[in-house]
Amino acid sequence: MEAVPRMPMIWLDLKEAGEFAFNAAVKKSAVNVPRDFEGCSTLRKYFGQLHYLQSRIPMGAEQEAAVPIAWTEIFSGKTVTHEDIKYEQACILYNLGALHSMLGAMDKRVSEECAAGAFTYLRDHFPHSYSVDMSHQILNLNINLMLGQAQECLLEKSMLDNRKSFLVARISAQVVDYYKEACRALENSETALLLGKIQKDWKKLVQMKIYYFAAVAHLHMGKQAEEQQKFGERVIYFQSALDKLNEAIKLAKGQPETVQEALRFTMDVIGGKYNSAKKDNDFIYHEAVPALDTLQSVKGAPLVKALPVNPTDPAVTGPDIFAKLVPMAAHEASSLYSEEKAKLLRDVMAKIEAKNEVLDQFMDSLQLDPDTVDNLDMYSHIPPVLMEKCAALSVRPDTVKNLVQSMQVLSGVFTDVEASLKEIRDLLEEDEAQERKLQELLGKVPAPQGSSPLPSPGLAEVSKECAKYLEVHEKASFTNTELHKAMNLHIGNLRLLSGPLEQVRAALPSPALTEDDKQVLQNLKRILGKVQEMRDQRMSLEQQLREMIQKDDITTSLVTTDRSEMKKLFEEQLKKYDQIKVYLEQNLAAQENVLKALTDANVKYAAVRKALAEVEHKWNTTVQTLVASYEAYEDLMKKSQEGKDFYTDLEGKATKLLEKARAACQAAEATRQQILEKELKKQPPPRPTAPKPALPRKAPELDARALDAADLAVLPEL
Repeated sequence: MEAVPRMPMIWLDLKEAGEFAFNAAVKKSAVNVPRDFEGCSTLRKYFGQLHYLQSRIPMGAEQEAAVPIAWTEIFSGKTVTHEDIKYEQACILYNLGALHSMLGAMDKRVSEECAAGAFTYLRDHFPHSYSVDMSHQILNLNINLMLGQAQECLLEKSMLDNRKSFLVARISAQVVDYYKEACRALENSETALLLGKIQKDWKKLVQMKIYYFAAVAHLHMGKQAEEQQKFGERVIYFQSALDKLNEAIKLAKGQPETVQEALRFTMDVIGGKYNSAKKDNDFIYHEAVPALDTLQSVKGAPLVKALPVNPTDPAVTGPDIFAKLVPMAAHEASSLYSEEKAKLLRDVMAKIEAKNEVLDQFMDSLQLDPDTVDNLDMYSHIPPVLMEKCAALSVRPDTVKNLVQSMQVLSGVFTDVEASLKEIRDLLEEDEAQERKLQELLGKVPAPQGSSPLPSPGLAEVSKECAKYLEVHEKASFTNTELHKAMNLHIGNLRLLSGPLEQVRAALPSPALTEDDKQVLQNLKRILGKVQEMRDQRMSLEQQLREMIQKDDITTSLVTTDRSEMKKLFEEQLKKYDQIKVYLEQNLAAQENVLKALTDANVKYAAVRKALAEVEHKWNTTVQTLVASYEAYEDLMKKSQEGKDFYTDLEGKATKLLEKARAACQAAEATRQQILEKELKKQPPPRPTAPKPALPRKAPELDARALDAADLAVLPEL
């Protein structure tokens, strides 16, 4: 419609409080509240604190601390008294709903849903026998009235906002449904008896509204038909709207002038729509007008709901002023709730641990490390340990040269020592040979094979020392040989490490993978990433669950909950874990598919893995060899220096021994000459014989060692 006429709304009177053994200030501020939203807030706070109080102090019916509580019954005006703190709560809750209905009937058209919520909570959580105005029938009536009026407010807003015709029709149809429920309650004889004289007034207004809003619903269905160019349907909907509006007008007799004005305005709109639609169809469109019962009925759209009342919401009721009073029963219930939480955690952890065990065993069997499965990056650069060695050698450019020179010096000293020892040995052998000849000349008896004549003391000492030096030299010779082998093994690597880095990098092995091989690697990495993502999410969800359970303390709620409602409270509180349990179940269920994909990827990875393993082994071996060569350098230099020191010392000793050997050999030769001369003097003169050829002489001395026994006889003649 072009404008939105308003219908009057039903609002409820507040109950009046009687005697209650509370402080007068409480009665003044919490019972006789102002008729505004501040009054609603005061009632909610008072209701909440009563809820906290009754859970700690036995003020219920027939309990030790129960006191008389009196309130006036609305319809009869009688004072009703009960010794039950819940009666006080029920009356406060009734007044909260009544005050919201009063505010909702004002121009702002708000608060009806709050009224319905208060009456719903009163109906569902309190006895219905306290008084007539809080009976089950009356509360159901109030709830449907408030919901109907709340939906009516929504309808007004929807029409002002020019919402789609079909939506407006459905909203209006739901208003009709709510008022029909209220009308059925009003027509009930028992309810009529309880309400008294106001029953007829309410019933007449509600019946009029049923027809009025049914007319509004069909008006907008006709507008939708017009939008769809269903001109026959448009006519029948507008006609039905007109018929229902006429019924509403009949029922509106005696209603205020505001109602009559609204009906007249609506008649102008619907009547105009109907006449125009009928005329257009008769003269222009000529569409058949269907019967109303052949068209689909308009289904209501319930877009309002009774707003819930939470007596323990601190944002509404304020802080619990009795918080420090915790009954033993609440502690016991808290322990039971803790066990429920522990059971929930055990069940979840059993599933997690079972899946984790399967996952760990599977991953162990594959022996796949996500961090190293794709190690291609390591081949693109020189490893830090090798870079360190290259850097160290770069500041010592003469490393290889120094090592070669050191080994050459060692070889020179070694050769000198070996030459000296050989000369000593040759002198000793020569001396031994001359001594043997002398003995043979003197004794005319050949020396036994393999025996040696006794050397002089000087030569014996030289021979002993020479033997010792030869033994030492022989052992050192083996070490020297091994040292040279080690140098030859490492010298090439040291030259490589001392050279350009490009050559070092080129010397390191690297894999040659095809594009297919790389694709296999990428797929495996992706799935391994999924595995880790699944693990991380599982751990995170588990941690969240543990933290939620740790922080979950419902002692305050337990204090304010009746023992008979504990099980229900536990169930409601445990629902907070449903969402995280769903996430965990999804995570655990995904494991099977992830592992299947990983198995397939691993099969394809087998050949690539073997090739990479071989290259990696070669690469590691090469790096280790180069590092070992660097680390061997200092050892080689040290040992070569030790070798030089050793052979220099041995060379000095060998030189001295050589000089000593020469002197001893000369002394031994001189002794042999003396012996020969003495022996010659002892010989008798020879018999005359034919002269023999002259003996060869050695100028300037006679070499007696070259003479045999026969020649000695003629020496005097010379």
